[in-house]
Amino acid sequence: MLADRNGVPFTPIRRLGPDDHRHCVALSVDRGWSPEEAKWSLLLQEAEAFGVDAPDGGLAGAVVLARYAPDLASAGMMLVAGRYARRGLGKALMTHLLARAGSATVTLFATDAGRPLYAKLGFRTVRRSVAFTGGFRLTAAPSGGRGGSRPATGADMAAILDVDKAAFGADRGYLLRRLPAFAERLRVLQAAQGVTGFAAAWRSGAVTVIGPVVAASGADARRLITDLAADVRGPLRLDLDPDRPELPEWALNRGLEPVSKTAVMAYGDSRQRGDPSRLFAPISVALALPPESAAPQASRTAATGPAEPRAGYWLTVTWFAG
Repeated sequence: MLADRNGVPFTPIRRLGPDDHRHCVALSVDRGWSPEEAKWSLLLQEAEAFGVDAPDGGLAGAVVLARYAPDLASAGMMLVAGRYARRGLGKALMTHLLARAGSATVTLFATDAGRPLYAKLGFRTVRRSVAFTGGFRLTAAPSGGRGGSRPATGADMAAILDVDKAAFGADRGYLLRRLPAFAERLRVLQAAQGVTGFAAAWRSGAVTVIGPVVAASGADARRLITDLAADVRGPLRLDLDPDRPELPEWALNRGLEPVSKTAVMAYGDSRQRGDPSRLFAPISVALALPPESAAPQASRTAATGPAEPRAGYWLTVTWFAG
């Protein structure tokens, strides 16, 4: 039997499934998040979600483990209901997740509120991430790209998986194959030698999130983002490393403002995988990037000092890191 630090008993942590969808959505709303109905549906089917049942009904807390390789995984959607906050349930859930992950390196996106807990569990900060949000100002198509961006088709999936595995350093195919159904739009960058990059746009409440963005260069990434943004009505969100030179200042110049910040943290081996210079944005901050995913740092700009995140955020989860 699990008990919180006040001695209140809870049933043991259990594996969640599709039947828990409405309770997961309610937990997101309880903590001030968007309902994230589509994201929860995907994660409950494709990842490993764990939760604690609340004595008064619903869920007291939940967390998700997404595996990419035997030695690499990410944690996300770490949520504890407001009425059960600060009772040790977050620590219990994360300890359970790490035990299930075994010897795999586990990465996550942590807010300032959650970082002390993760540090106590053995996570260390490996880079920063900033959410840029706002109305995207379209200009002429960016120059310098390697080819034209176009909507992806079913025939592109094999090439998308190859490009992603080379950049990410592990196989995220079981998640990426769901992108055409999950995302509103999926585009690829076509060059003479074939597909060299891809990016997706999907809804999170009233905001359109662009991610993942995987490309051979900053110019290619800007082309993909611009082409996706051309069809967006309403605010757009990009989660970017503020210390990389290719996108943060460009995002500011396109009307996006830094609104929250997180730290990418890693537990376990931090060796570099794949080609992190080609990973420009995660699928979601519910699934984190490999630990050494930062490119050479640029000089810091105004983009590196965003406002503090909204209270209630423990862990912002990129459901597909990268």
